[in-house]
Amino acid sequence: MEDIYPTNDDVSTSKSFSSYRSAMTTLSSSSPAVEHPLLPPTSTATAAGVYDPLLLTPRGSPLESPSCADVISRPFRDGFSESNGNGTLEEESTVSPRSQSSSSECLKITVSSPQKEVESSSSIVPGGNTYVTYLITTKTDILDYRGSDFCVRRRFKDVVTLSDRLSEVYRGLFIPPRPDKSVVESQVMQKHEFVEQRRVELEKYLKWLARHPVIRKCDELRVFLTVQGKMPLPTSIDVASRVKQLLGESTSVIEPEEVVQPAKKGKDLLRFFKELKQSVVNDWGNSRSPLEEDDEEFLEKKEKLLGLEQQLSNASKQAESLVQAQQDIGDTMGELGLSLIKITKFESEHAELNTQRTMAADVKNVATTAIKSSRLYRELNSQIVKHLETLQEYMGLMFAVHNAFSDRSSALLTLQTLVSELHSLRSRTEKLETASSILFGTDKSRILKLQELNNAIKVTDAAKSRAIREYERIKENNRSEIQRLDEERQADFIKMLTGFVTTQVAYTEQIANEWAKVANQMSMYAKERM
Repeated sequence: MEDIYPTNDDVSTSKSFSSYRSAMTTLSSSSPAVEHPLLPPTSTATAAGVYDPLLLTPRGSPLESPSCADVISRPFRDGFSESNGNGTLEEESTVSPRSQSSSSECLKITVSSPQKEVESSSSIVPGGNTYVTYLITTKTDILDYRGSDFCVRRRFKDVVTLSDRLSEVYRGLFIPPRPDKSVVESQVMQKHEFVEQRRVELEKYLKWLARHPVIRKCDELRVFLTVQGKMPLPTSIDVASRVKQLLGESTSVIEPEEVVQPAKKGKDLLRFFKELKQSVVNDWGNSRSPLEEDDEEFLEKKEKLLGLEQQLSNASKQAESLVQAQQDIGDTMGELGLSLIKITKFESEHAELNTQRTMAADVKNVATTAIKSSRLYRELNSQIVKHLETLQEYMGLMFAVHNAFSDRSSALLTLQTLVSELHSLRSRTEKLETASSILFGTDKSRILKLQELNNAIKVTDAAKSRAIREYERIKENNRSEIQRLDEERQADFIKMLTGFVTTQVAYTEQIANEWAKVANQMSMYAKERM
């Protein structure tokens, strides 16, 4: 059950933004175990079997086009198509300006049809060799894909492999974090609920990748989406490093091909401790490192992004409070309507005068409007959650920003370590050459030692050149990604706020119209008093 019930190690190492999950998701996706009296009923009959138009589910769209739609630039359902037949709004292919700004080429990905499969390997644990696969359907007109329609089955383990590979190859890019392997959720939730939630998260993750202007055309994603069977992704560098260590071939010199990955991922303990020593020297040493981060523009933008993260967190909390408050209003309004219905029933059964019966009918009208308002508040909340999900998306993206900046720091640390190592090797070579010139005759051991040092200098110098290129590549990736994030954030936030405001206006106007009808009916009582 590897893909359904993960281990604790997977949780600690996963690159996820699950800790940023908002209460808005719970409010929008949760469904009661039993039918709530305020929800649209499954039957139009009462408990006594008598038809009651008050409990009839409204037909047609949840909200007719309000009069304010004519004076607002876009409709309140901008970004969503009509009902898909299941009572929910279906998201259009162009969800965000991000997908439009990145490329005019189409890359539409859907994840569906979870299916349990049995692994070929034998297991003594009953059910221990089963896993779940998902059908991933891709439609595209990108020429690099060499086709337009693809269907493959992938398990969660394949997504982890894809995510790890993208992090290795495209260091410095803001790569969206993959869904988490949550032990707690997989144990607490029912199995089908957990599988469905994972399906939704996988689809959202792949759509994020499809919006990225670089990742959407990369070989790794193309292979993942198009190649049948197991993913033939190239072997990563840390597998090669592990093989070296097992065979005893690891040397004390950092090879040029190894510097393109962090020491931790390379599993090279000697290199890891060298960089750890360099990090301690940078933090606590008396002498300054020969190489430091001196890009003032980058440091300034980095500080601004950290501030943005804090503001996003605050805005997300306030959004949760708003959604919860509107849900409470809707629930309270509905409970009030149900209470008034009971009063109506009581008054109708015990009425002796026509005025009492008329009053009971008017009270029922108020109750009807209260329940209608409750349902409108629920619909409003579901739409507001969809608009404000942009805040959650950008909070999750901040993990990718931190990872990209960490790639930059790691590459700089590797370069600093190589510069220090090169200085140490040359110093040792000079001392050995000086000692050899003083002594009379030749010493074969010193000659061999000098040859080893010169070879180490040559390899380390090549590694330093490779590390410089890698560091500059990551810096350029950071620069382009920060610029892209600034542009897309502005477009996404304008879309979010426009949708939020328009939806609030539309539903508020509809609720006000419902109450205005009742107010007109109740105005005769004010006239009678006068």
